[in-house]
Amino acid sequence: MTTTPTTPRASGDAAPPAGRPGTTQPRTTQPRTTQPGTTQPGSVEPTATQPDGALPPVELTIGGMTCSSCAARIERKLNRLDGVTATVNFAMETATVRLSSPVPVETLVAAVVDAGYTATVPAPPSAGASGTADDDGAAPSPADEAVARLRQRLVVTTVLTLPTLALAMIPALQFEYWQWLSLTLAAPVVVWGALPFHTTTWKNLRHRTATMDTLISMGVSAAFLWSVYALFLGDAGMPGMTMDFTLFPEPGSGSSDIYLEIAAALTMFILLGRYFEAHAKRRSGAALQALLDLGAKDVAVLRDTADGPVEVRVPIEQLGVGDRFVVRPGEKVATDGVVVDGTSAIDAALLTGESVPVEVAPGDPVTGATINAGGRLVVEATRVGADTKLAQIARLVVEAQSGKAAVQRLADRISAVFVPVVILLSIGTLTTWLLTTGDTVAAFTASVAVLIIACPCALGLATPTALLVGTGRGAQLGILIKGPEVLESTRKVDTVVLDKTGTVTTGRMTLQHVVPADGVDAAEALRLAATLENASEHPIAMAIAAGAVDRGVTLGEVGDFRSTPGRGVEGVVEGRTVLAGRAAWVTDAGAALPPVLTAALDEAEEAGRTAVVVAWDGAARAVLVVADTLKPTSVEAIGQLRRLGLRPVLLTGDNARAARAVAAQLGIDDVVAEVLPEDKVAVITRLQAEGRTVAMVGDGVNDAAALAQADLGLSMGTGTDAAIEASDLTLVRGDLRSAADAIRLARRTLGTIKGNLFWAFAYNVAAIPLAASGRLNPLLAGAAMAFSSVFVVSNSLRLRRFAGWSQQGES
Repeated sequence: MTTTPTTPRASGDAAPPAGRPGTTQPRTTQPRTTQPGTTQPGSVEPTATQPDGALPPVELTIGGMTCSSCAARIERKLNRLDGVTATVNFAMETATVRLSSPVPVETLVAAVVDAGYTATVPAPPSAGASGTADDDGAAPSPADEAVARLRQRLVVTTVLTLPTLALAMIPALQFEYWQWLSLTLAAPVVVWGALPFHTTTWKNLRHRTATMDTLISMGVSAAFLWSVYALFLGDAGMPGMTMDFTLFPEPGSGSSDIYLEIAAALTMFILLGRYFEAHAKRRSGAALQALLDLGAKDVAVLRDTADGPVEVRVPIEQLGVGDRFVVRPGEKVATDGVVVDGTSAIDAALLTGESVPVEVAPGDPVTGATINAGGRLVVEATRVGADTKLAQIARLVVEAQSGKAAVQRLADRISAVFVPVVILLSIGTLTTWLLTTGDTVAAFTASVAVLIIACPCALGLATPTALLVGTGRGAQLGILIKGPEVLESTRKVDTVVLDKTGTVTTGRMTLQHVVPADGVDAAEALRLAATLENASEHPIAMAIAAGAVDRGVTLGEVGDFRSTPGRGVEGVVEGRTVLAGRAAWVTDAGAALPPVLTAALDEAEEAGRTAVVVAWDGAARAVLVVADTLKPTSVEAIGQLRRLGLRPVLLTGDNARAARAVAAQLGIDDVVAEVLPEDKVAVITRLQAEGRTVAMVGDGVNDAAALAQADLGLSMGTGTDAAIEASDLTLVRGDLRSAADAIRLARRTLGTIKGNLFWAFAYNVAAIPLAASGRLNPLLAGAAMAFSSVFVVSNSLRLRRFAGWSQQGES
């Protein structure tokens, strides 16, 4: 077994109740001399957080991108500027610009605008943001508004398209002037419903490029304009006209047919795909806000008055370096600082991964967003706003997300070649027919057939339908898949990094067993110790009391209760003076440890567990062992992950002994212990540098940045919102077995998407030669599109039969 502690600790031992744990405090740094947010919008200047001479990266919010080729175009435009290295994230709709020399922000924005898109400098996030906009009825975000507009466009388009399809496909509905009703219904769809495609096409033409939107716009426009021609200048507008399907049309017969249902249906299907995509992308930037929302929203600051210090509750934004504030039991620490008065136990598990709360006293540092689990504290703020550890972790998440290249969707990669080829084929078909036959109607009929058959509406369904069915089935199994962009990594994942606390363990301290000295009744020792500990608010003391109650022990009363911070507690129980705490503290009080208890202490320490010595009548009587326990399904889950070909690695902020003990129970050989959040990111990066494709499973704020950095991030649904938002997959039930099911389901969904994309093109590409030869009616082209759509949907529905290991065994 390999254990790699990346940050040395003061002690590897866990802590007893009411005593200071044997772990160091969260790492702190000196306050910056430059306050955040002072950079002027028109320039980029170094800040104190950057190395000497280095310039901070510039973040831009990009608007108008519709596919990954748009992101590539913006990158090329920005990278042509001197001293600029840009990375555009299509999923996040952001650009991260790194500068080797000063460049005005206006120059960067102008370059993006010149490429045909919009760019703005986002307002810096505030760690004190209330995060209550939804509760207060504030205006929705721009992303929410965009999704709402797209939903409205999709709903209106669907309402108008369905009757258009029915009129064209059901002869019994074709009354005398049905074609004019079809035109009335289809026109708003083509003009307004497909407006985003037309707008993008016009933008592409201005920059002499083409995307799938270009092909969609041309296909929709060609079908509609030819139908208008057939209605007003051909025979299609005559009363009593019906649609006769002909496999091999006669030259010139195109003037008698209309293809309004093709134009409308194509628009509706593509909008459906865009809606699902936008809905998934809307949440991709929520990790940062989830992190910031963990912080306190207001704080009780001590203000000097004529009558002495007075508590004044103010918004967190008004807290400054040097201010002193009060933290009561159960409250969050408002910001990073140093304790100046009071003692308590601080629950720092969300930030450090420590399962044992940290005892603090005057002079000890505390970290913002941790929870005061004990007594009243007065803290002096040392870092506020963007300088706090919480804000640093938030920046780690943002950097990891922006550094992860946006997945190049297979459809966009194909369209880079496919779209120009189809346009050339359609123009070539028109030209060839005109030169060889001189028949304008036949030429346009064949040309339109090429555009329609080559514009696969199933392409718009290939990803969203598989994703919809796959995510729906995943939800039934307790698995949430964020979107199609996370699936490609699952196929190549070969290493799975597991957080310990809350992921493979319960994250709660529980009483394991009682070791009595010779001649001492274990039940009596537990009753006396638990009664004493019941008077303490320390989490480990509470675990001992709860463990005793679970064993049927009735707790009595405590008299003359006293607590010695960092050492232990004592009091009078049943007429006896009872002590419980560190072994050294108990022995200093004159209670010698017999060999049996010394052996129990050594065994507990070797296993990374917390040992509490109980003494009365001048002698140590028992040792109570407390530890974080494995989840019942963790061992089985590790076996399932191994069967998927994954190499498990245990990564934890806890001490090395506890980590080794847990790894031994799980059968994991690779252990990396005693790591802080930034260390976890470094571990993931190191594994990736070794050529591994890494999946990360975690649940805390301390895991958020690592989850974002990993090739595949899986968060436990029982964990924090920050971890859930930063991850790619969420395991709702908190059952580690779901991690194996999630990877299998993601791989299966990815395979289905790729199969859908293949057939979405295959039907259409195979028929292009027939369309170009004039032997394929455009109506048959539309039927091929419809059939390919049915096939794609049917293929996606097969995912409903996916069975999870956690429910039915291996399928």
